[in-house]
Amino acid sequence: MTTATRTRDRNRRPAARQRKAPTERRQQRVHPTPRRTRRHPHDDAPDSAADFAAIAALPEGPERAALRRQVVEAWIPMAERLARQYRNRGESLEDLEQVAALGLTKAVARYDPERGSAFESYAVPTIVGEIKRHFRDHLWGLHVPRRVQELRNRVRVSIRELSLNLDGRSPTVAEIAQHSGMPEEDVLAGMEALESFSPLSLDAELPGAEDGYSLQDTLGDSEPGFDLVLYREAVKPHLERLPERERHILYLRYFHDMTQSSIADRLGISQMHVSRLINRTCKRIHDEIEGAGGADAVAADRPDTPAPGKARAAA
Repeated sequence: MTTATRTRDRNRRPAARQRKAPTERRQQRVHPTPRRTRRHPHDDAPDSAADFAAIAALPEGPERAALRRQVVEAWIPMAERLARQYRNRGESLEDLEQVAALGLTKAVARYDPERGSAFESYAVPTIVGEIKRHFRDHLWGLHVPRRVQELRNRVRVSIRELSLNLDGRSPTVAEIAQHSGMPEEDVLAGMEALESFSPLSLDAELPGAEDGYSLQDTLGDSEPGFDLVLYREAVKPHLERLPERERHILYLRYFHDMTQSSIADRLGISQMHVSRLINRTCKRIHDEIEGAGGADAVAADRPDTPAPGKARAAA
């Protein structure tokens, strides 16, 4: 081989290597390095297929109820994880976990393995739906005493636990009371709290009402006559104990609508003295009524015009 031939071969080799490089890059793109797949958040869920098959084969009874409880306990961690996704939204995590557990109980009771779907695919939307329904219907819209909230929670837990043995039937008040150790009155209060989370608008139309008949239409108006009776009974004994002159001044001021100057001219005293007598007398009556526990019967705050109605009523 001549020197010229060897030189041409050396010049062609780098070009060949350069032509192979794009092919190698394409091969690398066609065969990428496998990536690690992220675990599903419920990949640690238990395998309950055999348990559900056994539940479906068993008749209603203690053995079937015990197996249901076992399945619920096995899946509780998943329900609590779902509940934690909705925390910091106005409800305590403890309440949300109880709601999630109730949804899990319903899912275990209603799941049909014959449909071919995994229990998780049925349980997750059931639990999430129960939590969302709780926020929609049971978020407190008014202040409720802590004791009532505790009764509600105890009733809810009892309903969840009893539902495992009742095949979908709601427990009675007596059953909840026996299970929780609570008096039936407390059970009723807790059950009422479960449904009483938001105020009812007075403008809301009543069910079955015609022509927009609302709750406000059923309420009576205030009756001034009741206040008049209250004022009369509250003021009468205190007016009777007044000295004759003070009682006469009040009579002229509030029954005859005389001005302080006219009263002063009639009694031969100064208008300033009449004003002081009226203020002092009204304050005395006010203090006596308040001291007797009847402050609500005092109508006015200003001493000079507090009780024209009371004075007239007492006469």
